[in-house]
Amino acid sequence: MKLMLRKNFFARLLGCVTFAVTTSLLNASLLTGLAGADERPNVLWITSEDNGPELGCYGDSYAVTPNIDALAARSLRYHRCWSNAPVCAPARTTIISGMYAPSLGGHHMRSGVTLPPGMKLYPQLLREAGYYCTNNSKTDYNFASQDAGWHQSDRQAHWRGRPNEETPFFAIFNFTTSHESQIRTRPHTLQHDPAKAPLPAYHPDTPEVRHDWAQYYDKVTAMDVQVGEVLAELEQDGLSESTIIFYYGDHGSGMPRSKRWPFDSGLRVPLIVYFPEKFRHLAPADYEPGTESARLTAFVDLAPTVLSLVGVEPPENMQGAAFAGPHEAASKSYLFGYRGRMDERIDMVRSCTDGRYLYMRHFYPDRPYLKHVEYMFQTPTTRVWKELFDAGKLNEAQAKFWQPKPVEELFDLQSDPDEVVNIAGRPEHAERVAAMRQVLQDWMIETADVGLLPEDEMHRRAGNRSPRELGLRSDFPAARLTRLAFDALDVESDLTPGDLIELTRDGDSGLRYWAVRGLDRRLRSERAGAGTAEIVQVLAGAMNDESPSVCEAACDALLTSGEESHRAAATSRLLELANVESHGHFAAVAALNVLDIHGSNLDSESIAAIGRLPHTLPDPPPRVGGYVGRLLEHMTANR
Repeated sequence: MKLMLRKNFFARLLGCVTFAVTTSLLNASLLTGLAGADERPNVLWITSEDNGPELGCYGDSYAVTPNIDALAARSLRYHRCWSNAPVCAPARTTIISGMYAPSLGGHHMRSGVTLPPGMKLYPQLLREAGYYCTNNSKTDYNFASQDAGWHQSDRQAHWRGRPNEETPFFAIFNFTTSHESQIRTRPHTLQHDPAKAPLPAYHPDTPEVRHDWAQYYDKVTAMDVQVGEVLAELEQDGLSESTIIFYYGDHGSGMPRSKRWPFDSGLRVPLIVYFPEKFRHLAPADYEPGTESARLTAFVDLAPTVLSLVGVEPPENMQGAAFAGPHEAASKSYLFGYRGRMDERIDMVRSCTDGRYLYMRHFYPDRPYLKHVEYMFQTPTTRVWKELFDAGKLNEAQAKFWQPKPVEELFDLQSDPDEVVNIAGRPEHAERVAAMRQVLQDWMIETADVGLLPEDEMHRRAGNRSPRELGLRSDFPAARLTRLAFDALDVESDLTPGDLIELTRDGDSGLRYWAVRGLDRRLRSERAGAGTAEIVQVLAGAMNDESPSVCEAACDALLTSGEESHRAAATSRLLELANVESHGHFAAVAALNVLDIHGSNLDSESIAAIGRLPHTLPDPPPRVGGYVGRLLEHMTANR
């Protein structure tokens, strides 16, 4: 039973908008705008930002979402859909292309990568099939060009702009009401009772955290009203029974450790799909209104699915699997997630799930889960969480995320939905861990994951080509890179220090990079044995590698394990690489990340040198030009 206060609030919020969503939308007498002689379906996508399945229809009793719940009551609800990326831009890279973002080099937050010549995005293919395509209104595809082929893409874009009622349409309405930025907007009068907010085990129980969670649920409710308004417009236009409707969130909630992290909490989104009776033949076999599907789905599947629904065979480059329509593919056994650079902070994580267990692989295990990302630290929860960690006032589950990571993790989503208990090292799960580790490796090889190259190195090697073209070249050693990246960071692997030293002389810069990272791991874990001195000398030589990324990895290792003379040389080299005017944006960001990690060991002269570094380029890469400046300001503040 809802509190009277909440009843009054939501009545005011809904205002005079009424939605007879269960009965009148099913009324066949409203069919006045069919899609044409061949009666192809219209397709409507309603999306909302930064919200997971915190909805009534997904069993969340704290949520108040009557319009989405009513849509779900007459639709198929997917239990586990992953956004593939836990942040908007690479998630949208995945949707618009039907490809995993690491295959395109678009897995970093704000990538600006180019696409291979001739590659078409799904709106272009829909247009070729005769559809009127609109996007209202966010793009943010992580590409150098945001032109995806829409007839109209702005806040006025609407199916009502199509040339005539016989033209079938594909329309997106994207709502930012529940976005991370709205969680922290103050002042805000809470409508959800913060005392009743469901807190995950990793967040501390403080007034700030409870306020942020309650405000998040308020914003989800406000978003629900917008969803209802679009559905009402569809009904008013007599299009309800000629339109297939999708509703989904664009990744997990905007709260810290959900957004930006490829845990289930950052990747799991609601996905609800409605098929009117007229087009029920296009629905999947398990379609039954008001029920839940156990089929594993992901954003990479959305483009192939919408193409299948309109009778277009998905092109071969698309890596997703259509889950409806005549080109429906077999269901997946695993879903995959990825994390790259998040704004100014560099990281690399890959994850996969079979629906119950989630396996996660960390490729920067010596760096904490959470670092200072300026945008994320604007949220009160982030700040108080870090303050309590620094004060030693967190329990183990809460403190974990401000500390270095293990190389691999396994979580049981059934018994541990908050993903705080790593069971990867338990003997009873050894077989499962090995199997999922292999699944993840195979997927990275099969998809030519160019994220195996540091961002600067990816762009340096691609040159005038797109990263995808680089990944498909016969001289891109996807299999060797993947296996080395796994084995180099695993000090229990069969790779010896001697093997890694030999690989530092390889002609491929990516292999040299992971070899250096492997030597670093062995020094930190004291697995170098009698070869420590030789390893340090090899790393000292690698500081002058032709690849800035190899240099930075060597400097990182020497700042941790080298003698004083080596640390001084490494600091000097990193300061040189951090000059954005000399080495470019991506090399500078990487060098500053390493310097910041070792900031407590830097002397006053080095701090002063950091303060004198240039903050940006005259013509920076699109949307990322401020990251060098952000790092410099953070590193020099209060010093």
